[in-house]
Amino acid sequence: MEGGGRKEGKGREVVEGGGGGNGGGKRMMKENGDGGGKVAAITKNWGVMDKKKVVAPLVCHGHSRPVVDLSYSPITPDGFFFISASKDSTPMLRNGETGDWIGTFEGHKGAVWSCCLDKHALRAASASADFSAKLWDALTGNVLHSFDHKHIVRACAFSEDTQLLLTGGFEKILRIFDVNRPDAPPREIDSSPGSVRTVAWLHSDQTILSSSGDAGGLRLWDVRSGKVVQILETKFPVTSAEVSQDGRYITTADGSSVKFWDANHFGLVKSYDLPCKVESASLEPMFGNRFIAGGEDMWVHVFDFHTGEEIGCNKGHHGPVHCLRFSPGGESYASGSEDGTIRIWQLGPLSQNEDNSTANGSKDGMGEVTQKIDELAVSEAKKTEETQVDGVEEKVADA
Repeated sequence: MEGGGRKEGKGREVVEGGGGGNGGGKRMMKENGDGGGKVAAITKNWGVMDKKKVVAPLVCHGHSRPVVDLSYSPITPDGFFFISASKDSTPMLRNGETGDWIGTFEGHKGAVWSCCLDKHALRAASASADFSAKLWDALTGNVLHSFDHKHIVRACAFSEDTQLLLTGGFEKILRIFDVNRPDAPPREIDSSPGSVRTVAWLHSDQTILSSSGDAGGLRLWDVRSGKVVQILETKFPVTSAEVSQDGRYITTADGSSVKFWDANHFGLVKSYDLPCKVESASLEPMFGNRFIAGGEDMWVHVFDFHTGEEIGCNKGHHGPVHCLRFSPGGESYASGSEDGTIRIWQLGPLSQNEDNSTANGSKDGMGEVTQKIDELAVSEAKKTEETQVDGVEEKVADA
């Protein structure tokens, strides 16, 4: 990461010592100021607004161009963190709770479209318009390896076991790299209908999902065979896809719609249409009773998962919202925008009714759409075997 020339967020003082690491991965920051302006939080039905108390989000400055992706780590012994991707070519690492800037990853020569942290927050990955994906040491900021591609790389994701890195982009090819043997040839899956926009892992790394920037639908691939096993149909290209923390739901955004899919049977659980184009959506990870969505209207909307009713709306960005994610504990969520800032918003306390009704247990809700799709035969209880395919060692269940 940057040394003496670090980019520093407004109203925050960086305490040196977090960049080098001490083996345990401790990163040190000190708060100095509130870092953001006041924003009116509102709840409303569409067209009717009731003003609520004024709240101030944590505003994270530092990027000089639009923020297009962000990703949280799970909770680690040192807390939790998030990494942001920007068209300014420099991913940034921050404290997930306070938003304090920790460091900047330098090395890309083009816009960075996607970024992620492994589950220990010890390694980071980024996908760039410079035809490369990079693997980083998240403690020192050093580049561990640069994976060359033949075109723009738009998406990247670590496997759950952190051993594999999945990438996709304008080549219309999904690649799986072994991060422990980075010089080994990647596994390639080549049958995407268009450029790859999003990627993710599920089913204990037995399945991967991808969406295309050129066509609607979300494709589910069996890692072992490299074949498409299911297509979740959407009218428009999927711009955001998130697997819930418990692995039960896939949240997607396409056009002006937010959809929730059963991640095991692939049925459509709920679908909500919003009055504006949505670029990103995220489901609250602990109770699953709220979700957030944002897009071209520059606002961050909070909805009830069961009814689709809007229960909060946060205004403050000065450009379209490109990315949204809940923190791993669900107490806050972050948004990245065309205006180059990241805002961290605190989630209000649960009401008693909300606390007793979660997405995992409730069957109620207006606007629910159900769709039966043939179940993918994914074994849940069989032993894991080691399989060597195209130079990449993958853990797959015996199907």
